[in-house]
Amino acid sequence: MPSLFRFLMIVGTLVAVGYGSLYVLAHYFEPETKEVRKSLPSVKIRKE
Repeated sequence: MPSLFRFLMIVGTLVAVGYGSLYVLAHYFEPETKEVRKSLPSVKIRKE
């Protein structure tokens, strides 16, 4: 039983560290927003 408890504690700690690192990345490192323009060669607009 102690080995199961130790295993669950290690897995829980790893999950908490992963979740915390994703939280920090999501909230403190915002990506820069920029406008993207791309022409579509296969789309043709009909003029009537």
